[in-house]
Amino acid sequence: MRRLAQVGASLSSAAVVAVTGYAVEVSGSGPEAIGPGVVTVAVHIEHSAFDLGTLRVQQGTLVQFVVHNDDPIDHELVVGDTSVHLRHATGEERRHPPVPGEVSIAPGDTAMTFYEFTEIGSVVYACHLPGHVAYGMRGTIEVVAAR
Repeated sequence: MRRLAQVGASLSSAAVVAVTGYAVEVSGSGPEAIGPGVVTVAVHIEHSAFDLGTLRVQQGTLVQFVVHNDDPIDHELVVGDTSVHLRHATGEERRHPPVPGEVSIAPGDTAMTFYEFTEIGSVVYACHLPGHVAYGMRGTIEVVAAR
């Protein structure tokens, strides 16, 4: 099953390149802002921590997050504004339906979601499963003006 999910993620990345002609594989981006257009960001979860590092995104960028869960427990990636995170704060939604910016990842699996960064400022990402935010599974993505 894990191999099938990885193949699906690879095919999705190939489709993005074919449709837009622009995709970048990023993991823990440096200070340069990624985008505009469609960009693929690989996210690895290990020891209940995201490996996004400092991520800066140009306004108007559509990011495809391909999330690899290398832990033996469930995780999720929820990207969004304050209202999205307040809705998920209780950690009661164990599996997410296909909603932009929200994805559940089983142990040892790979999953994908998209999020369009439309407003300049900071956007929060987190894992809201019980105790995970308190453990440090949250961060921010800086959205800057497109060049």
